[in-house]
Order: sequence, then C-alpha cells, then structure tokens
Amino acid sequence: MDKAKHKVLRRQKRHIGIRKRVEGTPGSPRVSIYKSLSHIYAQVIDDLAGHTLCSASSLEKELALGKTGNAAAAAAVGALLAKRAKEKGVSKVVFDRGGFKFHGRVKALADAARKEGLKF
Repeated sequence: MDKAKHKVLRRQKRHIGIRKRVEGTPGSPRVSIYKSLSHIYAQVIDDLAGHTLCSASSLEKELALGKTGNAAAAAAVGALLAKRAKEKGVSKVVFDRGGFKFHGRVKALADAARKEGLKF
C-alpha cells in the first residue's frame, strides 16, 4: 500500500472512532468537516432524523473566494455555516473534525463559527 492510501485509511479509522462518541441530536446537531487539498466543506447534521440541516463549502459563489485552500477561506466557510444554522434555529452544536487534526483550516472554521454565535 502506498503512503497516500495509508494516510487516508488512518484518517478514516480516526473518523470512525470520533463518530462512536459524537452524535448529533435535534437539540445539538453535529457539524461535520471534510477538507481536501483545494477546498473545505462543512454541514450541520441531525443524526437521529438522518438529514442535513444546512451546509457550506469553499466552492460557493456567494463567498467569492480567490484562493480556497487556506485558513481565510475556511474561516469564511465557518461564518457562512454559522449564519445558515442560525437561520434554521440552531445555536448549539457538537463538532466532528472528521479525523483531521484540530489546527489550521479546521481550527479556523471552528473559530469563525464560534465567533458568529454557534456554541460548541
């Protein structure tokens, strides 16, 4: 197995471990993060009902981001996600970092969402 595949498999195993402990409820849904080299995606999920309440990504036209693979873009996505969650009546969430380390773009997204009023 090459190094890149091994790295992806290790992250997926970490994510499974996190998902055993973190569950989204109607009162506090789960914020799920995925990041690729070029973009970052986030969604607010109610696991009991099994549907996504809102989502945001660095691909969205309304953000008008120049570069999409940096912390500034992640912060913009976090702020947009928090705004959309507030419109849906969600203020308290649990954070699922998706097996990624909590630093850099993931931390920037979480901090921007907190700044906009989401409680983790």
